[in-house]
Amino acid sequence: MTDNTTHSTPITPTPGTLALRTITRDQHDISRKQMSPNALRVLYRLREAGFGAFLVGGAVRDLLLGGAPKDYDVATSATPEQVKSLFRNCRLIGRRFRLAHVVYGREIIEVATFRANGADDTEGDRQVHADGRLLRDNIYGTIEEDAVRRDFTANALYYAIEDFSVRDYTGGYADVQAKLLRLIGDPEARYREDPVRMLRAARLAAKLGFTIEAATAEPIPRLAPLLSESAPARLFEETLKMFLSGNAVASFEMLEANGLLPALLPETAQALASNKSGALRRMLIDGLGNTDRRVAAEETVSPAFLYAVLLWPAYCRALALLQAQGVHAVDAQRRAADRVTMHQVSRTALPRRFSLPMQEIWLLQPRFALRQRKRVFRLLAHPRFRAAFDFLELRLSASNTHADDVAFWREAQLDPAATLAAAGQESGPGDADAGVADADRIDAQGDVEDEGEVPAPRKRHRRRRPKPGPA
Repeated sequence: MTDNTTHSTPITPTPGTLALRTITRDQHDISRKQMSPNALRVLYRLREAGFGAFLVGGAVRDLLLGGAPKDYDVATSATPEQVKSLFRNCRLIGRRFRLAHVVYGREIIEVATFRANGADDTEGDRQVHADGRLLRDNIYGTIEEDAVRRDFTANALYYAIEDFSVRDYTGGYADVQAKLLRLIGDPEARYREDPVRMLRAARLAAKLGFTIEAATAEPIPRLAPLLSESAPARLFEETLKMFLSGNAVASFEMLEANGLLPALLPETAQALASNKSGALRRMLIDGLGNTDRRVAAEETVSPAFLYAVLLWPAYCRALALLQAQGVHAVDAQRRAADRVTMHQVSRTALPRRFSLPMQEIWLLQPRFALRQRKRVFRLLAHPRFRAAFDFLELRLSASNTHADDVAFWREAQLDPAATLAAAGQESGPGDADAGVADADRIDAQGDVEDEGEVPAPRKRHRRRRPKPGPA
């Protein structure tokens, strides 16, 4: 059996990286009044027990920027077992990184022991794959070593509860002030150690409005394929963080600009590249913009709807290819949905509780062209109707061919009987009797011509059973 482990090499800090700078209370605007009372409880109890304890990471960064942190992390000299002994409401988690979670109702304060920056694998539990990926890292050290082990300088700032100062070992304070995202250590080595850091760089830059420092950004397009080696479940979680935090449009543009989109959403990237009119991208961006507005309004956003938007270009392309091969419209729709889902699941672990509703949203789209009385009432009663109708409205940003359908169903939700009567017929021009719509065609260059249209299904005539003859 091949041994895929090796000793990790210490991170080599850039010149001046470990020059400690202490930003005193009168030099920054962070106040304990801005912090979670539960985070303060954890800090004070660790200090009273004789351990070093600091608020660290994104919370310090966000407080310096005048924002309100969504979660709080604490770095301490106490081991996870020692933390657990101090808090009855504590549980230990993780194998790759051993952590303590101190639970206060719905709030979790994450407590991590200072990590060491060394190559000696005999003093703890560290395992590194032959390609450089860090599999486990549970060797504990000092605060200086911990600072160098962190990913970005902006996340390596420590708030000290004893004197209310901010301690900076890597130049992160200046980078926060300059709105610059910079990796600690050699960027290529850090990305190989954990490829998901490339996604984190794009997400944080989009969230904070930071610029990715040139040396930090340079290796990303070359190393983006390494994401395929990351755990699909972890990529799924990172995708949700990226697109459900109120910065979906900026995050998507960051993925495109840094060559990460083909690695995270390969079939969507391929479909967008082949869609010369750009209509599919306009629809996708509008959908992500709607997501950002809902998050800003503190409204819920379903991951199923999010993925329906993100993978719609891939679905349209797969559907057009199947129809070009002569596959019947109804069969092509189902096969295209299954194919796109299967391929994406191999990259990000999309759970069935999200993938099935996503497919329903897609497969309901042709039914909006059918206006027979029974079909109208049946579709209105469908549990996925509202999401599917919202998706139909979104498709107007790609093509206005659905304007009549959108207007009809908007009225039908208020008074379906009156809407049908006003139409003057039980089945409109988009009914199944009109045959299969000529849509989603792909020309010789591979461009989707009709910006994501889904054809209506053929009408199937019911076969009548012959009446039984005389006994």
